[in-house]
Amino acid sequence: MTQNSALTPLPLISRKAGPLKGTIRVPGDKSMSHRALMFGAVAIGETTIKGLLEAEDVINTAKAMTALGAKAERDPQGIWHVQGVGVAGLQSPSEPLDFGNSGTGVRLAMGLMATTPLTARCVGDASLSKRPMGRVTDPLSLFGTTFEASEGNRLPLTLHGAKNPVPVTYTLPVASAQVKSAVLLAGLNTPGITTVIEPTPTRDHTERMLKGFGAKITVEVKDDGRHIAIEGQHELKAQHLDVPGDPSSAAFPMVAALITEGSGIVIENIMLNPTRTGLIDTLIEMGGNITIENRRLAGGEEVGDLHVKHSRLHGIRVPAARAPSMIDEYPILAVAASFADGTTRMEGLEELRVKESDRLAAVEAGLQANGVPTQSGRDWLEVSGGGAPGGGKVTTHMDHRIAMSFLIMGLASRIYTVIDDSRFIATSFPDFTGLLNGMGARISPAEAR
Repeated sequence: MTQNSALTPLPLISRKAGPLKGTIRVPGDKSMSHRALMFGAVAIGETTIKGLLEAEDVINTAKAMTALGAKAERDPQGIWHVQGVGVAGLQSPSEPLDFGNSGTGVRLAMGLMATTPLTARCVGDASLSKRPMGRVTDPLSLFGTTFEASEGNRLPLTLHGAKNPVPVTYTLPVASAQVKSAVLLAGLNTPGITTVIEPTPTRDHTERMLKGFGAKITVEVKDDGRHIAIEGQHELKAQHLDVPGDPSSAAFPMVAALITEGSGIVIENIMLNPTRTGLIDTLIEMGGNITIENRRLAGGEEVGDLHVKHSRLHGIRVPAARAPSMIDEYPILAVAASFADGTTRMEGLEELRVKESDRLAAVEAGLQANGVPTQSGRDWLEVSGGGAPGGGKVTTHMDHRIAMSFLIMGLASRIYTVIDDSRFIATSFPDFTGLLNGMGARISPAEAR
């Protein structure tokens, strides 16, 4: 892609499709892919990773780890090899670390660097540069790390790692796996015990994978929440990892099959970590015909195959307590809700205000543009179902999940749905259009309007 083409929006249109059929695999889990590269970078020895998500966000993390002194390379068979430098071995990069569109990449990397005496400048694309970093820089500052950030605690940002870090006990003010992980990673090179208290459980890939790498980490459930404690300055041991399919990516073909008449698909090898299956639970509660077969363990995580058939959905109330297990899936859930009978109310959505875009506002605007009635508040959204007329153009705000969600809507809309820009889909799901069209979808380039 040339520099000029990289700046040119690529609108897509999706039209009403016939039945979707087939057996597919979606890209490797994004959360695990980021962490596998980072933990391998600070382990001793060579970590190998099979099934890594080779999308822009993750590739930027691999480049960042290499710039910090580790070495992350892909072999001709698609296996990634990471030569680790130990928990205290990261070095100041000679150039800024460019994380593109990835909030997970930059926030976790800041935690990884925070307690090593290095200096690094972190940059990102226009979308990432709008997103606040204070929710991570505030707790990392408690270790002794200092930051020079742009206005509003945003990127570009320069990090100065703590020379003499001190252990921290930190209670998460808002449920966030990114913030939790950043603090735990800072604890890796901090003497003593660093503890994160999360009143509401979030996805626990960091805890599981750190334990697999040999970290001294414990998890206790107490009256005020989960206490995750890590003992610092113990070396990690290189691992051989196999990354299962990303449930957040599986959400799009799954909902597509549920809302498109006559559809029946199988999505193989999906990670079923209980902190990530909130959308599956919700869609089943709405009447979705989803069964899980061939359950098994892979890389310390439960995986299985999803069998999904077209279903008549009905509106429900989705409680706030479920939000941490499906925070990235609310845009596609809102699309599913627009085809359900009755009203669906989603609560506990504060986190959506600070994603790639204000996702809550972007989702509501997209629904309304396509004739779907909605109501919302600061942390909730109500969607009135009955089907989406379509015919609207959706502003994606450079947000890959908004783009993919509304392309799925168009497959069952009465007219069509247009999105203003599809370029950012590549950050998490490079072959999204090809995979969906291969099952019978009708997604194609649209004229810029």
